[in-house]
Amino acid sequence: MKIWELLVLTIQWTLETWVLLLAGAGIFLLAALLTVLQQASSRRVLWQQLQDSRLRENDHGHQLDKARADVERLEWELDEAREELHRQQAQGRDYLQQFHQAEKQREALRASWQALGGQLRELQQANQSLQDERRTLASKHAALQTSLQEREAHYREQLQQLDDNRQVLAREFENLANRIFEEKGQSFARSSQSSMDALLKPFREQIESFQKRVNEVHDAALQGNASLSAEIRKVLETGMQMSADAHSLVAALKGDAQQRGAWGEAQLKRTLELGGLVEGQHYQVQTSFRDEQGRLKQTDFLINLPDGKHLVIDSKVTLNAYEQLVTAQAQEEKKRALGAHLQAVRRHVDELAEKDYSSLPGVHTPGFVLMFMPVEPAFIEALREDRDLYEYALRKNVMLVSHTTLVPVLRTVSSLWMLERSQQEAREISDRAGDIYNQVCLVAERLARLGNTLGTASNHYNSVVTSLAGQQGLHGKVERFARLSARISKDMPVLEPRHPDFETGRLQLDEA
Repeated sequence: MKIWELLVLTIQWTLETWVLLLAGAGIFLLAALLTVLQQASSRRVLWQQLQDSRLRENDHGHQLDKARADVERLEWELDEAREELHRQQAQGRDYLQQFHQAEKQREALRASWQALGGQLRELQQANQSLQDERRTLASKHAALQTSLQEREAHYREQLQQLDDNRQVLAREFENLANRIFEEKGQSFARSSQSSMDALLKPFREQIESFQKRVNEVHDAALQGNASLSAEIRKVLETGMQMSADAHSLVAALKGDAQQRGAWGEAQLKRTLELGGLVEGQHYQVQTSFRDEQGRLKQTDFLINLPDGKHLVIDSKVTLNAYEQLVTAQAQEEKKRALGAHLQAVRRHVDELAEKDYSSLPGVHTPGFVLMFMPVEPAFIEALREDRDLYEYALRKNVMLVSHTTLVPVLRTVSSLWMLERSQQEAREISDRAGDIYNQVCLVAERLARLGNTLGTASNHYNSVVTSLAGQQGLHGKVERFARLSARISKDMPVLEPRHPDFETGRLQLDEA
C-alpha cells in the first residue's frame, strides 16, 4: 500500500515540475512576442503617418483639379440653363398664343352651342305640334268612321223606303192599267158603232185619273221624304248611272271573256281610286309571283298595308247568266238563269281559292282574298237567293265584296296609311332631334377637352416658371454667376405664374 502511494506521489511531483517548466517557457515566449509586436506597431504608425502626409498632398492637388472642373461644369450648366430658359420662354409664348386662339374657339363654340340649343327647342316644339296634330287626326278619323257607319245605315233605310215606294207605285200602276184596259174593252163592245170621240173619252178620263193618282202618290212620297230627297236623288242618280253603264256594256261584254275581265279590272281600279288609294304607292296592278313549285301566278290588284302586309283583290264578272235572269219572262226561265248565275259565282270562288295567293312567297295576307263583283245588282241577287254563299266563300278563304262594301275597307286602308305617314314623320323628327342633341353633346365634349388643354398649357407654363424662377429654381442657382463672370451682358427677366380667368372644369348643359 505504501509503495503505491509513493509511486503516485512521485508521478504527481513529476507532473507539477513539467507544468512549472512549461509555464516559465510560455511566459518567456509571451514577453518576446509582446516586444516584437510593439516594435511592429511603431513601424506601422510611422508608415501610416508617411502615407497620410502623401495623401494630403494628393488631396490638395485633386481638390484644385476638382475646383477647376466644377468651374467648367458650372459654366457649361449656365450655358445650358440659358438655352433652356430661351426654349421655355419661346414655349411660353407659344402656349400663350394657343391660349388666345383656344379662347376665341371657345367663344365660337359657345355661340354655336347656343344656336344648336335654339334649333333643338324649335324641333321639340315642332315635334310636339305634330304629335298634337296626329292625335287630332286620329280623333277625326274615329269620328269619320262613326259618321260613315251612321250614313251607311241611313242610306240603307232610304233605299229600303225607296224600294217600298217603288213597289207601291208598281202595284198601283198595274191595277190602274188593268182597270183601264178592262173598261176600255167593255166600252168598245157596247159602243162599237159610236164615234171615235166617244170611244176615246173613257180612255182619256182613265188616263187622267191614273195621272192624278200617280201625282197624289208622288206628292205623298215627297212629303214623307222631304228631309231625304237630296240624298235619295243622289242614290237614284248613282243607281241609274250604274244601271245604264251595265246595260250599255252588256252587249259588248257578253261574248268576250277577256273584255269582261278588262272591264271588271277597270271598275275595280275606279273603286280603289274612290277609296283614296294611289297606284304604285298603295297598290300594284298585275303583280307576278312564283309559288314554291316555280309556277308563275299573277294577282289582279295587290293592296299594300302598313308593316309589310297585303290584301289581294281579284275581279270576277258574272254577267251572262245574270243578263239572262234579268231579261227572262217566264218563271221557269228565270229560275234556270238564277241557278246558272249562282253556279257561276261559286265557280269563280273555287277558281280563286285554288290559286292560293296567301301562300305565295313575299305576299303577307291576313289569310283570305277579296273577290270583287263589279255588277252590284248581280252581287246583291246572288247573296239574297243563296244565303250560304257568303259562308261558302269564307270557308275557302274568299270574301265576296262589291263597290258598296269595298269602299269603306279602302277608306280604312287609306286612313291607316295616313296614320303610318304621321307616325313616320314623328319618328323622323324624333331621330333628327336625337342627332342634334348628340351633336350638341359632341360640341360640349370638344369644348371641355379644349378647356382641359388650356388648363394643361397654363399648368405647364407655370411649372416651367416655378422650376426656373422659384425658390429652388435654376435662377437662384446661377445667380451667383452674375457676380463671378465679367461676360454677363443681359438681365434675367421677371417670370411670374399666370392664372387664367376662365373655368376649365367640366362643362354642364341644362336640358331644354
